[in-house]
Order: sequence, then structure tokens, then C-alpha cells
Amino acid sequence: MDYPLRQLYCYLTEGCNLACRHCWLAPKLDPDATRYPILPVETFETAVREAKPLGLAAVKLTGGEPLLHPRVEQFLETIRREGLKLSMETNGTLCTPALATAIARVPGAFVAVSMDGTDAATHEWVRGVPGSFARAREGIRRLVAAGIRPQIIMSLMRANADQAAAMIPLAESWGASSVKFNTLQPTARGKQLHAKDETLGISELIALGRHVEHRLAPTTKLRLVFDYPQAFRGLGRIADPGGCGVCGIKGILGLLAGGDYALCGIGEHIPEMVFGAIGRDALADVWRDNPMLLAIREGLPDRLTGICAACLMRKRCLGSCIAQNYYRSGDLFAPHWFCEEADAQGVFPASRRR
Repeated sequence: MDYPLRQLYCYLTEGCNLACRHCWLAPKLDPDATRYPILPVETFETAVREAKPLGLAAVKLTGGEPLLHPRVEQFLETIRREGLKLSMETNGTLCTPALATAIARVPGAFVAVSMDGTDAATHEWVRGVPGSFARAREGIRRLVAAGIRPQIIMSLMRANADQAAAMIPLAESWGASSVKFNTLQPTARGKQLHAKDETLGISELIALGRHVEHRLAPTTKLRLVFDYPQAFRGLGRIADPGGCGVCGIKGILGLLAGGDYALCGIGEHIPEMVFGAIGRDALADVWRDNPMLLAIREGLPDRLTGICAACLMRKRCLGSCIAQNYYRSGDLFAPHWFCEEADAQGVFPASRRR
């Protein structure tokens, strides 16, 4: 079967202007984008040019911090000119009025801004830089003024879980379109938080996810997303046409700031997840012939193991996060950590098991 390349995940910078204690990629602190690699615009344009015949329809800009890139407006102009959909994940602190306007020029641009607390003390404890709360809030204001209603992403941990409910009306007042609650992946800095018991336990996350879906969602016009595997989500959310469908992993490729093709940003930590270099290796050859990409396409979902093999949602979820699963075990088809721990603790939903 031929698999089109639908989306490029572009990691514009290896550095970041914040020092978030939970980051799954652990970029280095680089407040002015001068110390570590950034993705050249020309390299990005080469990748887009080679990807369009393969089916490219969308680009995600992330990092590090994408707005730290000194030429980010040129990336945005290329995306607009090529008629591609844009999504962006940012900490918001560097969003000037000019950048907000440039983002808004891309039709239908989707922007997610990370806010990890409803007050400065909590947010900045997570983000590691004083003043980041006020600057992120100003970035959100500028996006809204430019016509973009961003999504607010809150990464949940023991230090901020009691603020989850309060984040919803606050996001409403800011002009957001939705709130997404992320669970912390046990990767890089997130792995350290798990080891220190600074993350919520599986039962706590399941209970909080159900509270968000069943109690908090009916109280707001905002779309609420609780990011745990599909096996734990309510049937209404699964059936929602605007909700989470079949995982798109088979149509996604990452571009690292150093100019490499990779499964995603996990390539910064796992060399075998890097598949070639932009400009040196033809993207068509990488996409069609790389053994790991072929294994993912041919092996999912039938080769999934453990609780993922027994899950009724396996054909939609496809293991939830292949990069995370491989990071933990060296096995593309290992079960997802969340589902594996839930199964071991006897709280995996019986109704979702074959």
C-alpha cells in the first residue's frame, strides 16, 4: 500500500528560551538562538518542495521554541505560499504583534500556547524562567488581537493539577478556543519527574480525565481535550467527528533543526530514529524505503504487543506514541506506558479489552 506524506513536523530550533522541568525533548537553554542549531529556511523549502509530490498538506512548527528562530516569518510565508495548513506549538513569550500578524496571514492557522498554571508562581515553577507567565499571557492577547483563538495546553503534574478546573474559565477570558490537558511522558526531563513522583499516578489521571470529560466539559463553550490513550476516552468523544480519529503516524515525518529527517523530535535522543539528511538524501527514497518507516506502516496495529494487542482501540490508537514506546523499550510495537501501567494496576477499562 502507498502511504502519502501528509504532514511535516518541523523542529525549528534545538534550543529554547525557557527551561521547562517536564519537557520530553529537553532542548538546551538558548535565549537568543545563537548557541545551538536552527533549521535553515532554505533547507525547509527543499523538504517542502520534495514532500509536495508525496502528498504534503500540512506543516507543524515546533521546537525547542519555534518563535525563537530569527527567520520564522519566512517559514510562515513559505507555508502560506504553498497553500499548506499550519499548526504551531509555542510557549507564547516571544509572540510580538508582527509575528501574530504573520501567523494570522496563513489561512486557518492553528496555534497552541503552553500555560502550566493559573498564576505566575505555578507557571514559572514549571517553566523555569521568571516573567514567563506575563509574557505568555501577552502573547495570547496578541494572537487573539490578530484574529487567532489559540488552544491552551496545560501539562499536568502534582504541582498544578488542582488548577486544572480554574484554567478553563481563565482560558475563556483570554479568548482561547480550547484547552488541552497533557499527561507527562516519561521521556527526557519527564522521565525525571516520574522518578521523583512529581507526576500524577495512573488512577489519578484516569479520574481527572473523566472529570474533565463528564463534569467540566458541559460547563464551557470551549473544547476540552484530555490527552490520554483512546481506550480511556468516553464514547461520545471517540464518536465526535471533530475528535480524535485514527492516529496519523503513518503519514507524518519529522524535520530536525540540524537538517535531518526523523520520525519526530525523538530523533534528538535516539540515533536510529534519524532516517537521512535534507538535501543529501532524496525525500522520496527516505519516505518509501526506510526500513523503520516500512516496519511502522506494515506492523501497525497487528504487531502491537501486551495490553495494546488486546485493546479494542488498537486500530485507531496504533500504540498511542510509537516514539515513546521505542524510547522506553527499543521495540516499535511495545505497549504504551500509560496502558501498560493501567493494566498492571487493574484499572484498564474492561469494556475496551478484546
